[in-house]
Amino acid sequence: MDWWMPPGDALARLAFTRGLALVYLIAFVAALRQFRPLLGERGLLPIPRFIAITPFRRSPSVFHVHYSDRFFAASCWAGIALATLALVGLVERSPIWTWVLVWATLWALQLSILNVGQRWYGFGWEILLAEAGFLAIFVGPAHVAPPLVIMWALRWLLFRVEFGAGLVKLRGDRCWRDLTCLDFHHETQPMPNPFSRSFHRLPSKLHRVEVLANHVTQLVVVFGLFAPQPIATVAAMIIIVTQGWLMLSGNFAWLNLLTAVLALGALDGRLLAWLLPVGQPIDLSKPAWFGILTAAVAVGLVALSYQPVRNLLSKRQQMNASFDSLRLVNTYGAFGSVTKERREVVFEATDDPSPGPETVWLEYEFKAKPTDVSRRPPQFAPYHLRLDWLMWFVAISPAYGAGWLQPFVERLAANGPGTRSLLRRCPFEAEGPSFVRARLYRYRFTSRDERRATGNWWHRTYIRELIRPVGAPPTRYSPR
Repeated sequence: MDWWMPPGDALARLAFTRGLALVYLIAFVAALRQFRPLLGERGLLPIPRFIAITPFRRSPSVFHVHYSDRFFAASCWAGIALATLALVGLVERSPIWTWVLVWATLWALQLSILNVGQRWYGFGWEILLAEAGFLAIFVGPAHVAPPLVIMWALRWLLFRVEFGAGLVKLRGDRCWRDLTCLDFHHETQPMPNPFSRSFHRLPSKLHRVEVLANHVTQLVVVFGLFAPQPIATVAAMIIIVTQGWLMLSGNFAWLNLLTAVLALGALDGRLLAWLLPVGQPIDLSKPAWFGILTAAVAVGLVALSYQPVRNLLSKRQQMNASFDSLRLVNTYGAFGSVTKERREVVFEATDDPSPGPETVWLEYEFKAKPTDVSRRPPQFAPYHLRLDWLMWFVAISPAYGAGWLQPFVERLAANGPGTRSLLRRCPFEAEGPSFVRARLYRYRFTSRDERRATGNWWHRTYIRELIRPVGAPPTRYSPR
């Protein structure tokens, strides 16, 4: 049996690994910029506290061996450096052992962060990066023929991402079956972007076409990934187009980018040779030991696929779940149910030492999530704003804020610089507020007439108070 793909598929490998290196770079930059107030020694959910009560076998991580904020930052910088080397192509020209070492280090660092990230890392694109990153270790550098089983494992991963998402929708909210979910979704999605309002205002008939196209792609087209060329390329191109459509309509961190990157691995080398300004590889080495290694990895992946396949076939299908602590083979899915109205938590502060009915409250503004009704939703993806995302869930149910929401409010009241760094604007930044509170609002996009009359992107209606006024905390709380 030939364990190697044709030389032309080396270009598909190149496109995949360069794209994955970019995603790694974004992920490590996001971790570096946000970890201290979220996960640091004095963060909202401190890593030291987590690893003290969680055994290594449940959350394998280098931080079980040693943790300090400095060490975490150094790990992020190491990831940034290695991802940059891979992105510019230096790793591709290295010996196999260097390739394996670099990509294994990237995987281990990202997995170490993910496994201690707790609520802040509970998103599907985190485990997707871990699984794709593990496969990248074994695709080999530019001078080695692409291993057949690993390149097919990439297609198997992409299939599970798409097919799992399609099944979740069919088994979930009725609006996916009657094709009406996108009448709501563009407005109520976690993080709208600058074009979400325009997508929301598309005619209902076009929304139904969008949903139907999504179903066809995720439930029918994905099987083409396992067909001969050019059928696999056509299937991959359709997936790339649908992921581009999602990137245009919302902020989903690097989920859509990474899914499209996986699809690049299924493209025909002849198409990539026409698109990419690089030479077509001809003579590639086929080390026997590397072929045996990749075959052994493939056997392990087949065994680990049992639970994800069982989950796909289950009527109680889980979304974005791992069945092993190394996150090697996972199950995926998104938006099995669609919220029909948008709720937002708005935090307010005052410098009045005795708040009353006449007290003036000023709002905190998040970097991306809607607060100021006059502000157009910004574009942040593929960067991931973890606090903004989690606030969307808190607005649905305060239970998502268990363990961190009350300390967050207290640290706002203490005017901690670390907590302020997670936000776009804070009132009373110089001296700090006297009290902070949280209120729940219902948001919707403005109509054309409302937008023309007010200039606002959003209209909002007060629902209720979520957190009563909180003063500066006792000294036992960190000001971060």
